[in-house]
Amino acid sequence: MHRVTIENQTYLAEDGELLSHVLQKNGLAMEHPCGGAGRCGKCLLFVDGKQELSCRYAIRGDISVTLPTGQRIESQSGATESLAYTENMCYALDIGTTTLALALVSLDEKKTVRVITRTNPQRAFGADIMSRISYCQTHPQTELHAALADTVEQMIAECGVPAPLPLFVSANVTMLHLFLNESCLGIGVAPYTPVFLEGRRAKSFLRGVSEIETLPSIHSFVGADLVAGMYHIGKPKSGKYNLLVDLGTNAETVLYSEDRAICTAAAAGPCFEGCGIACGMSASAGAISAAYLEDGKLTLKTIEDKAPVGICGTGLIDLVAVLLDEEIIDPSGYLEGEEYPLAEGVSLEAGDVRQLQLAKSAVYSAILSLCHEWNVSFEDIGTLYLAGGFSTKINVRNAARIGLLPTELTNKAVSVGNSSLLGTVKYAIERPDLAPLAESATYVDLSGTKHFGELFMNNILFE
Repeated sequence: MHRVTIENQTYLAEDGELLSHVLQKNGLAMEHPCGGAGRCGKCLLFVDGKQELSCRYAIRGDISVTLPTGQRIESQSGATESLAYTENMCYALDIGTTTLALALVSLDEKKTVRVITRTNPQRAFGADIMSRISYCQTHPQTELHAALADTVEQMIAECGVPAPLPLFVSANVTMLHLFLNESCLGIGVAPYTPVFLEGRRAKSFLRGVSEIETLPSIHSFVGADLVAGMYHIGKPKSGKYNLLVDLGTNAETVLYSEDRAICTAAAAGPCFEGCGIACGMSASAGAISAAYLEDGKLTLKTIEDKAPVGICGTGLIDLVAVLLDEEIIDPSGYLEGEEYPLAEGVSLEAGDVRQLQLAKSAVYSAILSLCHEWNVSFEDIGTLYLAGGFSTKINVRNAARIGLLPTELTNKAVSVGNSSLLGTVKYAIERPDLAPLAESATYVDLSGTKHFGELFMNNILFE
């Protein structure tokens, strides 16, 4: 056994054990967005004063480890906190792939009392769903379940309620499986079969929780988070359609009228969370979150007004839109000079532009595919709802400029923040039967449509 000293604490490690595994099993924060493949470079730390990748470093002796400064992801839930504790309360939880959001809800006042957000600790096992499923193929799934459960317990404890309360949960299907510790392996391989889609009630395995209830899902890749979002938004005006787009790694999208719904999921990839981007990072302190021209000069805005240390999703969209207008990036995506410096140690690279092209084309082509399926025009859509914490800061016109969203819908776009959390809060208060809503939605597999492949190729360009 070897001794691993981290921040004045000593842990034991087997000979040859990966440093990333020591961090994970001891609950220490370190992201591994590529799932430990050694590609992303996001798990850099110092071992005995030398920079190493934790996911590739095999421990062969006693070592001293220095972690990078921890950064908390900024999250906008869209909920208003009353801070008025009452006698009859419950919890509502949204388990996002990147962020967790917990609401303490007053059932007496029918209001959100408090919201607490945390980074999903499972990012240590991979940035996206498939990398986490891949991890579970070679490691015990209980590692991911335990990491999530521990963090949720900490969030519940922070609410300061002494008595156990009921917990209502929404998430994508994989996150729900990991939360309830049901095998997620079937979701990772064709025919992508989950253990369950229905809403479930479970005995509590969390301190501070009396019972657990999850909302129902639609399909392996369209989960309870989208069902909660639809429920939060409600039905569209007569004769119109609502379009709800959750701008995340899986880009879940639903088009629905008063009496029918059609949905899909597009693999946008994790670039909106800063993964796969050379200087990409989560929406935390120092991340470039916005960019614009001021007196002909590129001006950058960062989270907490810190010195720039990387680029998050909204900043990436703005940067590419500005550089397109300045003809530094051409319509094909070619970046002049292959790299554009932004600050010391921070630049936009040609590969970043390519990653954004793939992601924006997936989202836009998914929207068009659903419209084609039902012969719905943009004029038929009453409102475009943008969901997810990422959506609250997005510049809609820049998103349309790069071809992420339809230009025709920019004036109809509304950010609804974390619609999954807000819908779960609403469900906890009203307790309707959401099974009919989930069962009424038709899932469209984009790979089997006549339109998607051609649309995807056509929408790659910035035109």
